[in-house]
Amino acid sequence: MLKSKIKFTTLVVTVSLIGSMLAGCSIGKSAKSSDTTNSKSGKTVTIKFFDKNTGDAFTDDVAKEITKQTGVKVEIQQPTGDPLEKLNLMLASGDYPDMVLMDRGNSIVNKYISAGALIPLDDLISKYGSDVKQMYGDTLKKIRYKDGKNYYLSNWYGKDPDVVNGFVMRQDILKKLAGDKATNGQYFTQDEFVKLLKDFKAKYPKINGKTTLPITLYAEDQNGVIGTFKGMFGLKSYYNVNGELKYDIRDPKYLEMLKFMNSLYTQGLLDKEWVVNKKQLWLEKLSNGYTFSTPTAYWNVSDANVALAKDSGNDAQMYAYKVVANGVDPSKTTYSGRSSLGWDAIGITKNCKNPDAAMKFMNFLTSEKGQYLMMWGVEGKTWNMVDGKHKPTDKILTDFTNNFNATAKKTGVRHWTWFIKNGLGSDGTPYDMATKYKKDKAQVVANKNLTNTYWDTSEYDNLIPASGTPEALIYQKVTDIFNKAFPKIVDAPSQAKAVALYNKMISDMDSAGLAKVEKVINTNYKERIKLWK
Repeated sequence: MLKSKIKFTTLVVTVSLIGSMLAGCSIGKSAKSSDTTNSKSGKTVTIKFFDKNTGDAFTDDVAKEITKQTGVKVEIQQPTGDPLEKLNLMLASGDYPDMVLMDRGNSIVNKYISAGALIPLDDLISKYGSDVKQMYGDTLKKIRYKDGKNYYLSNWYGKDPDVVNGFVMRQDILKKLAGDKATNGQYFTQDEFVKLLKDFKAKYPKINGKTTLPITLYAEDQNGVIGTFKGMFGLKSYYNVNGELKYDIRDPKYLEMLKFMNSLYTQGLLDKEWVVNKKQLWLEKLSNGYTFSTPTAYWNVSDANVALAKDSGNDAQMYAYKVVANGVDPSKTTYSGRSSLGWDAIGITKNCKNPDAAMKFMNFLTSEKGQYLMMWGVEGKTWNMVDGKHKPTDKILTDFTNNFNATAKKTGVRHWTWFIKNGLGSDGTPYDMATKYKKDKAQVVANKNLTNTYWDTSEYDNLIPASGTPEALIYQKVTDIFNKAFPKIVDAPSQAKAVALYNKMISDMDSAGLAKVEKVINTNYKERIKLWK
């Protein structure tokens, strides 16, 4: 799962290219492919694959079974250094492998398509992609390029009903302050939440010798901080006015959100040092037990929960709750925005000498059989069919609980995550066995408390100006203006000052050319909606 964090300051990453990428699907008895036998034809096939997420050798039990089922051996290209930098350098040189996996939300995908580096998949899907068509359904239409063709298949696609952000609170203290409401799945109103923070501060002025913090923020996690508060107010990616998109900051509810955040600061409820909270400091404030709440994705506090459970018992762990802003319909909150179109884009490049073999390989992995193989492992080793349902072994579940990454790497289960579909298989078991079959308490509690918070972000994803355009420079300027103004608005000494700073931010962004950015966003939006019809 997953999930990238946007900092309040712009990062500039400079990485040098190390090594070079080999290209071409090999068929026949070449030195590189002679050890791989196609399961049906007897031909040998090696596919070179750049996966930004891994550089491991394709040799575990799952990899061997994939080769057995498809007759394809995958040669993983090592993404030494920064994967995006390497993808750009490969594109510039034309030296890329048979298949590539890229961040679907990044402009690199369109660069590869417009440069002709990715081949259209439509004819291949028609010939060999029966499982692709069945599993992806309407998603295929939604991931088409502007010319109406499919150049990639998405990864981690489909609706994922598990929640994301919430107001994470220490449960043992919440039980004392809110009684049964701490465990019965009810939401808290805005006023109830503020009362909880005030009651906590009054009842627990110090814990473990430290002055307590009713609420703190992880400054570098803009998605967690702003995403949680936006969720509370039912805000989405853009302010949609009769089909015309404007920046979310123009929504009157956005100002109400900022005023609420500022009120937490002026009332002494918000950590005064939140702006300097990097991850380690933030986790330290949670782990030491003197912080009551924080807005974030429920999984981000797992390390803190380990420490809290060790020091104060299991009941002291922090769990996610839903807070509803005044005047907002509880069923219209937007804490759990996820794109149904997936995280990654996987395509076949023009350098591939055997695109037919590549598509057959893709079709198998896309199929339900392929999904269960990648995500559950080999039948008889890590799972068995019991009463018509997939059932993981106790050992694999225990191993994932004890050491997730090491287990994936050793067994191959959930190690090769390609063309993954969210949701359940035909027997009702989740494709993602490692994280969805036996959910931990934090996940169970979050899903119980944050009902009716999911919304599909795909309609609004990746509408910003293309890199290299004049509007892209303006977009960066207005982003910088927001990043600098946001903490000042939250930490303003009064609501009047917060509103004045907000108005100045809007004025500065307008002067920088925000309207031009919004024009591009709307053009892209209208083209997308037309393409999806």
